[in-house]
Amino acid sequence: MSEMSKIVRSISNLLLPFILIYGFYIILHGHLTPGGGFQGGAVVASGLIMVLVAYGSERFASWVKEKHLSILESVGALGFISLAFLGLSTAFFYNFLAGKGGLFGDIPPEGSNPGALNTAGTLPLMNLAVGLKVIAGLASIVLVMGLASHYFRQEEKNDT
Repeated sequence: MSEMSKIVRSISNLLLPFILIYGFYIILHGHLTPGGGFQGGAVVASGLIMVLVAYGSERFASWVKEKHLSILESVGALGFISLAFLGLSTAFFYNFLAGKGGLFGDIPPEGSNPGALNTAGTLPLMNLAVGLKVIAGLASIVLVMGLASHYFRQEEKNDT
């Protein structure tokens, strides 16, 4: 996959920070609004894929290594499984931080809730773990497909 025009690359550079911020917003607010780890991870991965299309798979692969994506995906999986096992005091996936006080465990206020982030216990942490896994998984799939098509085209050129 070769790189696109300077206009496409410039627009991609301009939009990427907004796409990343919006994706992480969806991940972190998944327990309050429609969304969560998968949806936000797909938005962030779409931003990375936009950069891949704008700059080409070879250049993107020099910036984002497949090894780093694999590590990020493993961290997401281990984080999710760790949170699931930490809740084993009563049941698998027990929300052990809810209502305990602290960063993710405050008791929600009475009446209308303005959407406080620290009222869901382990749910935002699980959303973050799933989001990391989805970001790395989708980005690595598209990266491998882009690199494979690039090498396939190179072989066709060499054969002729």
